[in-house]
Amino acid sequence: MDAGYPGTVILKDVCFEVKRGEVFILLGGSGCGKSTIMKHMIGLNPVLAGTLTVAGMEWNRRNRAALCRKIGVMYQSGALFGSMNLLQNVMLPLEEFTRLKRREREEKARELLARVDLADAAAKMPSEISGGMKKRAAIARAMALDPEILFLDEPSAGLDPITSSALDDLILKLKEEQHMTFVVVTHELPSIFKIADRAAMFDKARHGMIALGDPRELKASSKDPFVLNFFNRGEIHG
Repeated sequence: MDAGYPGTVILKDVCFEVKRGEVFILLGGSGCGKSTIMKHMIGLNPVLAGTLTVAGMEWNRRNRAALCRKIGVMYQSGALFGSMNLLQNVMLPLEEFTRLKRREREEKARELLARVDLADAAAKMPSEISGGMKKRAAIARAMALDPEILFLDEPSAGLDPITSSALDDLILKLKEEQHMTFVVVTHELPSIFKIADRAAMFDKARHGMIALGDPRELKASSKDPFVLNFFNRGEIHG
């Protein structure tokens, strides 16, 4: 597929497959198109050419409603509603898209908050919690409709290393215990090496995908200087 916006092609001839149950990373330098790819994958923008299939269904207007039920999204800021407490934020998709009774919606929302280690924070407002807690609450809300795939946009952005590592642990726990599939946009090397099964790397200058595979293997054996530099940045050799 070709990715970008009307009149502007950012990436051409992109082709990859995300396997069920894996953590798949979209990475590359600033402006390379990784966030654009995610916007296509969650249905915010149509692809410029080619086809995009998610959970066995092609993204198009006819399938949009059904596909939106198959995915959950955590945006970089968390995008929690400031006028609602965490319980209400997580309950919102259940109110909008299910016929569950209020008691059932609340029970499920509390269960989801417990799953991300926020059981004691249900009554707190977004302004009262840390950045890491906001990310966790946003993940709980993204799981409200039992999606097949969770999309996370820069989950480590703005977090200190300890909080970021704890969030990585949560992603791995959800992958193992809930058999979740994740697509994650990030450029944070510690997170990439800790959580990724595979990664796709994009390059702005070449307008395409330049690497695909296990990031540990790409770091060790890629023949592409850009890929090697990306994965080995910050290391001192001598």
